Amino acid sequence: MGNYASGKDAYGISDRSGFRYRLRDMKVEWNGLKVGDDEYEPKHPQLDPRRKAVDPQALRNPRPDTDKGHVYVPVGNSVFPPVAKAQMIGCVGFVTVVV
Repeated sequence: MGNYASGKDAYGISDRSGFRYRLRDMKVEWNGLKVGDDEYEPKHPQLDPRRKAVDPQALRNPRPDTDKGHVYVPVGNSVFPPVAKAQMIGCVGFVTVVV
């Protein structure tokens, strides 16, 4: 088995440009290419994006809404006479009109 070249007379060919460089001056990039010192590019930070925190989607102990909340809707210009003040109270399933 042979030995690898070393020393001041060892040269290598750049994977990017094909130029000849001294082997001791060549660098290996993050993508595995062996390039000359003037061609070297460090890995850009955008190639490793930060992980985003995942927002929880479900509730731990969900319960149905048992409050039959009333919705008060003032009636301004309606079928009621302008003297009477009407207020509508609505619930799911029926509507009550209080005059």
